Amino acid sequence: MLTRAITALVIGLALTGAAQAMAACYAQTPGAQYSFRFQIGNFSEEDQNRFNLSQLRQMGVDATRAEMWGGCIRAFVRKPDGGEQMQFFHPDSFERVYP
Repeated sequence: MLTRAITALVIGLALTGAAQAMAACYAQTPGAQYSFRFQIGNFSEEDQNRFNLSQLRQMGVDATRAEMWGGCIRAFVRKPDGGEQMQFFHPDSFERVYP
């Protein structure tokens, strides 16, 4: 019974964090914003994920994989202790949004 309650709490906290990340990716920041995109041909989802991973790595983020998720880029980033942490980044600015 106690393990079910703990599991439900952990899942609830994880979903709360994910919801905050999605909200941050969709939120408009104050001030003027300009976006310019150039595209030749069509990129598959896999191509976009590879591009995002490459951009994050160029910025110094030690990510092992990246994917679009709920409006954000969800990346799995290596931690110094050898584990991985899920982090979210804004798809236009590649700024980390949560956690």
